[in-house]
Amino acid sequence: MFRNYIKIAWRNLVKQKAFSILNITGLAIGLSCFLLIAVYVLDEISYDGYHEKADRIYRINSDLVFGGEEQRLPFTSDVIGATLKNDYPQVEEFVRIYTSNGSKLVKKGNEFITEQRVGHADSTFFDVFTLPALKGDTKSALNEPNTVVVTESTANKYFGSTDIIGKTIETNENNSTLYKITAVIKDIPNNSHFNFDFIFSMDNVNYSWGMHLSHNFHTYLLLKPGTEVKRFEKNLDEYILNYVLPQAKTVLNIESMEEFARAGNKLKYSLVPITDIHLMSDRQFEMSAGGNIQYVYIFSAVALFILLIACINFMNLTTARSSNRAKEVGIRKVLGTNKKRLVIQFLSESTLMAVISMILAIIIAFLVLPLFNDVSAKQMTIQSLFTPWIIPVLIILPFLVGLLAGSYPAFYLSAFQPIQVLKGKMNMSARGGGLRNVLVVFQFATSIILIIGTIVIYRQLNYIQTKNVGFNKDQVLIVDNAYTLRNNTEAFKNDMLNTPGVMMATYSSYLPVSNSSRNDNTFSTESVMTSENGFGMQVWSVDDQYIPTMGMGMKTGRNFSKDYPTDSNAVIINETAAKMLGGEDVIGRRIYTTTNFETGELTAYTIIGVVKNFHFESLKQNIGPLCMLLKRSTGIVSFKIAGNESGNILAKAEKAWKSMVPAMPFTYRFMDESFEDMYRAEQRVGKISLIFSVIAIFIGCLGLFGLAAFIAEQRTKEIGIRKVLGASVNGIVHLLSKDFLKLVLIAFVIAAPFAWWAMHKWLEDFAFRINISWWIFLVAGLIALSIALFTVSFQAIRAALANPVDNLRTE
Repeated sequence: MFRNYIKIAWRNLVKQKAFSILNITGLAIGLSCFLLIAVYVLDEISYDGYHEKADRIYRINSDLVFGGEEQRLPFTSDVIGATLKNDYPQVEEFVRIYTSNGSKLVKKGNEFITEQRVGHADSTFFDVFTLPALKGDTKSALNEPNTVVVTESTANKYFGSTDIIGKTIETNENNSTLYKITAVIKDIPNNSHFNFDFIFSMDNVNYSWGMHLSHNFHTYLLLKPGTEVKRFEKNLDEYILNYVLPQAKTVLNIESMEEFARAGNKLKYSLVPITDIHLMSDRQFEMSAGGNIQYVYIFSAVALFILLIACINFMNLTTARSSNRAKEVGIRKVLGTNKKRLVIQFLSESTLMAVISMILAIIIAFLVLPLFNDVSAKQMTIQSLFTPWIIPVLIILPFLVGLLAGSYPAFYLSAFQPIQVLKGKMNMSARGGGLRNVLVVFQFATSIILIIGTIVIYRQLNYIQTKNVGFNKDQVLIVDNAYTLRNNTEAFKNDMLNTPGVMMATYSSYLPVSNSSRNDNTFSTESVMTSENGFGMQVWSVDDQYIPTMGMGMKTGRNFSKDYPTDSNAVIINETAAKMLGGEDVIGRRIYTTTNFETGELTAYTIIGVVKNFHFESLKQNIGPLCMLLKRSTGIVSFKIAGNESGNILAKAEKAWKSMVPAMPFTYRFMDESFEDMYRAEQRVGKISLIFSVIAIFIGCLGLFGLAAFIAEQRTKEIGIRKVLGASVNGIVHLLSKDFLKLVLIAFVIAAPFAWWAMHKWLEDFAFRINISWWIFLVAGLIALSIALFTVSFQAIRAALANPVDNLRTE
């Protein structure tokens, strides 16, 4: 019997080829979108779950407010881990990771290569994290100084083999440092919040150890099984009282944390599960760009909506063809077929189409996956579609969709009364019209929400690109690792300044883009620092050409100058810092900063200028206080260049570099590219939203097309009579279109408030953002209305142009 159902279902699909292709295509596109988004979401929520002890690994976060500046950091002091393990039995183990500036120069052959994925770690690194060894013993791999663990791909890159235990690699630290390779591990999975190719021993970090107030280390705790995390977290406050406060008394001259808090300051430590870091953390200076749990929720909803729209299309397209099968149902009932068998027959057809659609969806997903990876910045493979989480979905989903999408048509068609159907007395357009209208409203409401969301995202991204950020990010060439020039720094700079098209040059270690390194310090308005007069501020070491090269403007005062020898003890602050100090009248005032945390010794600097505020972080953050000191720093050299000469300038820069330090890599970038890197996640969301908006609208139009065909078919006689009586084509098109346009307007009224709320919540992440203008809703509504009108008009014009004589002969 079942085989017979499938055979009849297949014959019906083949018999109505155009209808079947339309239906299967819409469902397949919807299912393929659902699969791609499902794989994306599963990848996002799987981060760091591969560690065997992931449920017991926590990172310590720091929340610091000092002098009005708020910092939310993933860093702690170097001693907090060891102290907590010593004082509290709930801590099974701890590990610290130190990334410094996040890169090293590693020698390969006769040249050095810039390696970005590097870090220093304690010997307990492999006791906490699960990273299987291919060669060597990870338990003792980092016990000694000058040792390093490398990944499999790194071993093959440098040595062509993983059998390299005992061999050495050379870095340019302290002119030259050799590290012995003690273990080779498998490549760290992509779904990890840290991705190292080299893990160096912590013993090689040049650092002032033992400072509870200095925060530069990522510290992870492995808690013992059964530990109540919330209760243990209270011990962090006790740690502050026992260890941080004694040092704070020396540096800040405070007697209690209450006194510290009364001045509006705050220091708070908290624990975050390692599996929450990628999606839940929005802290500065993460080791890698994180995800956003909001985007996971949004894309999950989009996937569900697109799948529902595809199912809705199936219902509408099937019921649109139901009049052609009404007599078939009537004859079957007269011949003795009961309702149950008719329901099974129609469900078999819908399930067969769903299975075919799923097979086609897998093929589409496979073909589109490389493009989807480019857009989403993922590295998913075809195997991602066949994981233990996805395989059950691939098996169950087509049957679930077939039953869901085919349920209404099955029960709708099987409920026909055979006598009325065979006498032609069934009003097919009246039955189920309310539900079909609701489904169309749902489709277009979803599409309008996506259209509005896409417009708002792209407007915000355009605002970011065009906003005056306080410096000129265009046509600025940045050459990294300039310190490797050593004694040739000035020669390289002067050589480039003599190159046509190079207008200015500056050495610094800091750039006004968020992926540049940072240095924060504590300042005071008095020679004795207290919690009342102290405040935090970023400190940038620059030269006298930094401000003009970056195109920054002075609000008041002057820039550094070689004509003023006293500028070595001078400072330039931004407007935010000036406001903290009481206003613009700050020229000549002195501020003090701690130079010795153990003794609390302060150094005085005189304010000589106030630079206009510029954005040195993402526009998601407010502009914080910042100061610049005139100090020689050769980490980065930046050139202001003429755009039409960039090719020649790059060639000249590389040639000059190689003539001075031939073994060192010449690495460069442009500042506008680094600026855009801060908003890659938002750009990806914008592209994905645009793609799925178009797909949702396309699938919605398939349903509207089917519904228009259904209505036109049911009103064939009416259209014929109207034409005989003199109705124009425009009049008939208006007659058939007006009801659909009403549905689109209803969808707009429903969608607009929800879209406004959703995008308002999204924009709240940005300290600097656009306003959601009324015209955005108008444009979205007109787009939806135009698409609906075009789709419906196609069927309406076709019906209106048909010969009325043929229409009146349909019966």
